Formats: sequence, C-alpha cells, structure tokens
Amino acid sequence: MKILVSDSLSKQGVEVLEKAGFTVVVKTKLPKEELLKEIKDADGLIVRSGTKVTAEVIAAASQLKVVGRAGSGLDNVDTPAATRRGIVVMNTPGGNTVTTAEHTMAMIFSMSRRIPQATASTKGGKWEKEKFMGVELYNKVLGIVGVGQIGGYLTKLAQGVGMQVMAYDPYLAPERAEKMGVTIVELDELFRRADVISVHTPLTPETKALINAQAIAKMKTGVMIANCARGGIVHEGDLCEALKSKKVAAAAFDVFEDEPVKPDNPLLALDNFICSPHIGASTTEAQENVAIGIAEQIVEYFTKGIARGAVNIPSVSPELLPKLQPYLSLGERVGLLQAQLLEGGLERLTVEYSGEVAGLNVAPLTIAVLKGLLTPILEDPVNYVNAPVVAKERGIEVKEVKISDAGDFASVIRVRVEAGKKSHQVAGTLYHRKDPRIIEIDQFKVEVVPDNHLLLIQNEDRPGVIGTVGHILGDHNINIARMQCSREERGGKALQIFGLDAPLPKSVLDQITNSKHILSVKVADLSKGL
Repeated sequence: MKILVSDSLSKQGVEVLEKAGFTVVVKTKLPKEELLKEIKDADGLIVRSGTKVTAEVIAAASQLKVVGRAGSGLDNVDTPAATRRGIVVMNTPGGNTVTTAEHTMAMIFSMSRRIPQATASTKGGKWEKEKFMGVELYNKVLGIVGVGQIGGYLTKLAQGVGMQVMAYDPYLAPERAEKMGVTIVELDELFRRADVISVHTPLTPETKALINAQAIAKMKTGVMIANCARGGIVHEGDLCEALKSKKVAAAAFDVFEDEPVKPDNPLLALDNFICSPHIGASTTEAQENVAIGIAEQIVEYFTKGIARGAVNIPSVSPELLPKLQPYLSLGERVGLLQAQLLEGGLERLTVEYSGEVAGLNVAPLTIAVLKGLLTPILEDPVNYVNAPVVAKERGIEVKEVKISDAGDFASVIRVRVEAGKKSHQVAGTLYHRKDPRIIEIDQFKVEVVPDNHLLLIQNEDRPGVIGTVGHILGDHNINIARMQCSREERGGKALQIFGLDAPLPKSVLDQITNSKHILSVKVADLSKGL
C-alpha cells in the first residue's frame, strides 16, 4: 500500500504507517500537476488544510481508497466527489479541542491585559505603565455562542479563573447545561449581559454575520469579542467601526473572512484589535494527536476494514453496506430535516423502525439519524463515530423502537424528538427501495423528495395563500422545483412545501413570513445529506 502524505505531518504519524508495513511517500506543497501525477498510484492520501483534494484530483487517483484529514475541517476535500468514487473520507475530530479552547482563552487574557500592545511598546524602548491599564476577568460574564466540544472546554477554563459563563445554544439540553454550570439565555440577552463574547459555531447562512452592527448595538459599552471559530461569523466592517468608537473595547481573531488576511484589512490598523494567523489548532501536542490518530485510522481501515472516523460511510462490514446504504441515506436526511425544524434544546430522540428495516442491524441507521440531526447545529464535524458520543455529551437521550408492521409501506423510519418541551416528528420511507421520501412532518401526511433547499410554510387553510407565496417567489426570480400541500382538515392548518433550486434570501423569507394567513415559515438545507 502506498500512502501519500501531501501536507506536513508529525513524524510520529509517519512512523505508525511505516511500522504497519505501508510505503509512505511524503511530498508537501506539490504543484497541481505533480500532485495529479503522484496521486495516480496512491492507495491512501493524508492531508491537512494545504492540499486541495478536488474532484479533478480524485478523478486522477485510480487506486485511491481513503482520504485522511489530520484535523477536523474538511473544507479542502470534495467529499461528495470522493463518495461517488467509493473513496472513504475520514478525519480526526476532537484532536484539537483542548488546543483551540486554550488559544481562545489566551486571546481573552491578551485582550483584558493588552499583552500584545504592551509587548510591542516595551520592545520599542518605552515604559508606558499607565497606558496599558487592564481589566480583571474574575467575576466577569463570558458569553459563549455555541457550546460544542470547544465551547464546552472553554467553559471549564473560564470557570477556573472565576468567570461566570452564560451560553446561547438552542440545541443544548437544560440538564446538560446545569451539569456544566452554564446559564442558558437567548442570544439578545447574551449580547446585553456579557462582558466577553466568544463564538464557537460553524459558519452557516444562519451564523454568517451573526455579530453585526445591530447585534453590537445591544452589547455593553466596553465588551470584548473573540472569534477563533470561523471567519465571517463576525462582520468585519461593522466590528471595525465599533472598535474605532470604543463601543467594543477589544477584539481578537484567529480567523478571517479571507485567508490569508489581506494587509490592507482595516482591522489590522487598529490598536485594540489583536490577531493570529489561524493557529488555534497549532500546538505540538495537537498536531501529534491528529497525526497519530489519522495514521492509526488508516491502518485500521486497510487491515481490519473498520472505517473509524469516516464522514461519508459508517463502520459496517462490506457485505452489509449495500443493503444498508439506502436506509443510511434516508435516516441521515430525516435527521437533517428534523434538526432544522425543531426549536429549543434537544432532550430526547426516539427512532422507530417499522417493516422490513426493523429486521436489519439498525445501530448504524440510528447513528446516521444522529449525524443528520447534529450536523447543522455543531461547529465540529459530526460523523458516524463521534455522533453517539456527542449526543451523550449533550445530554440527549436516544431510544430505538422496532415494529414489524409498516402499514402501507415496506419500511418506515420515524424520528421523534423532544425539544423545548415540545414533540416533533418526521418520518421517511424508500421509494422503490432506493429513493428517500419524507412521508410525515408532525401531523401532516406528505410525500417530499428530501434534497437541496426546502421552504416549509404553515398557514391557515384559506384561498389565495399558495398564489401569494408563488407570486413572491416569482417576483424574485426564485424557481420552484417541486411543490406539495397538506392539511389537517378543511379550514384548519395547512402545510406547503416548496423544493427550491437555491437558498432563499432573507428579504424574501421576511416578505413571506409577513404575508396574510401565514403562521410559520422555515427553511431547510438538505444539500449536505449523505
């Protein structure tokens, strides 16, 4: 087996591969043409963030069986293209949790005591003690947006120095928050009360520019803001103005919208802005952890057939996978849709298997549901290995139920969740035993193709509502790929579901929401399904 390592990797990882008998070729910073040539006879590829594993690279790899990312982020790997070629994509989530949380805490200390500025001043031959008056963190309120693995560990660090921690995370169960000693609040309350704000969410349409001029206006004068998660969560232009006016006392970034950050970025000229070049995961320990971790996973995959850490297939036997694959896709999409419809902290999950599917080993299917359910709400990647662990850490109770009779269908996967003291239900089946379909959303019977972008509207069952929505979409040149209606009873509540070719702009969403007879509007992006 030839394993190509195309980005710098700790020598401990290389040693694990060589000890297992693999031929390891380490060639970093390869030009595109050389990479395409070198990848042709590689059985495995290990990358970090430097190598772009594009569809073209994957197409050139005639023998490639696995791509391993030494780290968590997979932005540089075309996972759908790899999946279509039957190539396993795996990463090492959690290997940099401690390191990134520590870096965030270091940024918060640096802001509160102005350490980088004081260092530069002193090295410049000055002794400006009065200029660098700081503030204590003891008894200050840290507001964390997103309490995943990194946010959770940051909570421990902050509590260790006497900070009070409040968090906004709509998917964190109250019982879990109580055990962590975290006060759950709404986002606006966090903005109003926090002395320091740190974001730890994925970058999604919902979180892009989450902290903008409107959000900053709600904050305390003198607030400090840290972003060691993803560039773009904090609007850089709005933050720059707030730093100039001293509404925001200080900000610290490890990530930027455009990386490498451009030298003319106006934030870099501000004395109360500190930054680092995306090094949150850059410690010796973290790099050794992820290098050894990905090496061991690749060895295990080639020697035992176990795909530990895989993001695009579960760890099941090759013989069983073809039969399970359609149900895995269905389960993940049902979970993905459910996650984008529920409101409040997720507390319990019941996955009900009815009909033929109940006779299979459903453990991987439940994991697929969890993966879909957790993917939209967590900063760190969720895969078939860590989904159960993440659910347990967040206090989510998971239950499986098997029923022999599926009624009018051969098989049904029904996902019930309890969140925010409410119950929600989504059910799906396979059309011709291969194509996923959603057949229930709460009390509504439907038949929905779960792909791309869905617009779901609950409305009063009145004439003209469908026409109003269609007119608004048409006016904004938004194409409707599919459409379906369902209702409880004549004159009661109705559900409209539109399949759209592209995401819905917020302005259009607001216009639909404010239309007559509309009760609720939700959007769901299912393009990330299996």
